[in-house]
Amino acid sequence: MSVTYSPADMMAVSMARLIHDGEVVFVGVNSPLPLTAATLARRHNAPNCTFVSVGGGINPTVDKIMAATSTADLGRGSASIFDNQEIYGMNGRGGFDLTFLGMAQVDARGRVNSSFIGDRDKPKVRFPGGGGGPAILPMSKRAVLWRAGHSPKIFVEEVQFTTSDGNIDRIVTPLCIFRKEDGRLVLDSIHPGVTRAELAEKTGFKIPNLDDAPVTPEPTAEELAIIREIDPDNVRRVEFGLQ
Repeated sequence: MSVTYSPADMMAVSMARLIHDGEVVFVGVNSPLPLTAATLARRHNAPNCTFVSVGGGINPTVDKIMAATSTADLGRGSASIFDNQEIYGMNGRGGFDLTFLGMAQVDARGRVNSSFIGDRDKPKVRFPGGGGGPAILPMSKRAVLWRAGHSPKIFVEEVQFTTSDGNIDRIVTPLCIFRKEDGRLVLDSIHPGVTRAELAEKTGFKIPNLDDAPVTPEPTAEELAIIREIDPDNVRRVEFGLQ
């Protein structure tokens, strides 16, 4: 029997499934989708993972998802509290098995631009900046990027400026999941209901294995029930209104 779900549900479930049991997982600032994914994973497929929030909380007891993932609420029920300096020290020692990072643009080689488009001094577009990404991306053992949009302006052949580069494992979007293979992005899976022609049209570089990649398994009823319990206010969908 099919179940009803949104693109935000598909992304959160896809991201949760990428968390391996026993991993130390870091979620950064303003990251409701990864927060949903990490909370889902701890209750479902990776109960022994350790979730570290940018606010410093370790395995916090999350009653419900909030948009600000740096909030003090993520200290509630935490086994310990780290400050920001300790977080980056842990990252520098290779202490994170998996990190979720947002991005503005990414190119066919997996290089991230979260800085600007156009002239550096007078850019046509100014993005919010890399934050901790330039330090975290190369040091985390695995990094999963996400973006709640998918267009040729986001997925480009070559970024004009590289804000960060490193150990990209997957990129999750409303249309598909990419992985990095032999130095370039290839299609890991395409989400249900998305045509391969649509994906090609909305991606600004050629996808070499477009015709061969499998379809992403749909969210299960159990996964969706957990998501709706931990996010009754649909905070996971907030990024979709910003595209």
